[in-house]
Amino acid sequence: MTLRGRSALITGASSGIGAATASALAAVGGRPVLVGRNEERLTEVARHTGGRVLVADLTDPADMDTVAAAGCDVDLLINNAGVGWAGELGSMTAEDVSSLMALNLTAAVQLTRAVLPAMAQRRRGHVVFVSSIATVGVREEAVYAASKAALRAFAASVRHEPDARHVGTTTVLPGAVRTPFFTGRGRPYDRRYPRQVSPEEVATALLRGVERGRTEVFVPRWLTVAARLHGAAPATFHRIAGRFG
Repeated sequence: MTLRGRSALITGASSGIGAATASALAAVGGRPVLVGRNEERLTEVARHTGGRVLVADLTDPADMDTVAAAGCDVDLLINNAGVGWAGELGSMTAEDVSSLMALNLTAAVQLTRAVLPAMAQRRRGHVVFVSSIATVGVREEAVYAASKAALRAFAASVRHEPDARHVGTTTVLPGAVRTPFFTGRGRPYDRRYPRQVSPEEVATALLRGVERGRTEVFVPRWLTVAARLHGAAPATFHRIAGRFG
């Protein structure tokens, strides 16, 4: 997909990867629609991207209907909104589990379900899913990792939908990214590996993946090796992760 002149609905656009993607898209002539809960931050992103602000809580059914309606008119849907949680599984409340899964997984499923038929009818469009290298399993982030693994599986399944015949799909799997995410999850990033990358690096790789029609994009690229090792020799992978993670 050529990005110049294309409209894109970006969830979680108030900061981090979402805001960086909006900036990168605007820089090449794209038109972002900025979705998030923080109106002040969204307005600031809109100021330098020319984007349209859509304040919404994707876990609220009424707000979801509004966002889905807006998404039916765009060329590109970027499912980026998400939240983290760190700690022992037993200390996580049922409400924490429900809210995390609702934003990280259910919101992307519902938006994609709503937008895909319209893209298929136009025979043009692309859907992006921002997952995570946490899909391989991460200590004390079990529910977060599960939500991102499920998102990756959902994306892989969507590619086989009849409506996706003329619609591209790309899953982005970043490592640790320097964003407010770690403040929100309640624990700073303290692992040795993988080292953090900037949200701008992820945004650049994401848009390049859309332009080139890639199904999966790892950021940084060496994480592809880690994912392959996990798939081919999971026991070895987890021994190494336990030592260095």
